[in-house]
Amino acid sequence: METAELIEKEEVINYHFVPVDQKESNITQAKLERALRLGNEYKSKTYITFLTDQGPKKIETTVWSWTEDYIQIKGSVSIPLKSLIDIA
Repeated sequence: METAELIEKEEVINYHFVPVDQKESNITQAKLERALRLGNEYKSKTYITFLTDQGPKKIETTVWSWTEDYIQIKGSVSIPLKSLIDIA
């Protein structure tokens, strides 16, 4: 997969998410839990890489919540789990 372009978190709403081939996703429950804990307990940011119709994108932000299908970041923006490539 090509290198992800770093964008501002406010730009996420301008992109259309597409599903990632599961072989290319590095998302685990442990990574999701770590990102959520960093955001809620330590107010720390994490890098989130996701796939859009314009290629992979990366943002640095705080994960506020996580559901069965989405992670939520600041501004009530949701990113589908099926589009996540990595969280670091």
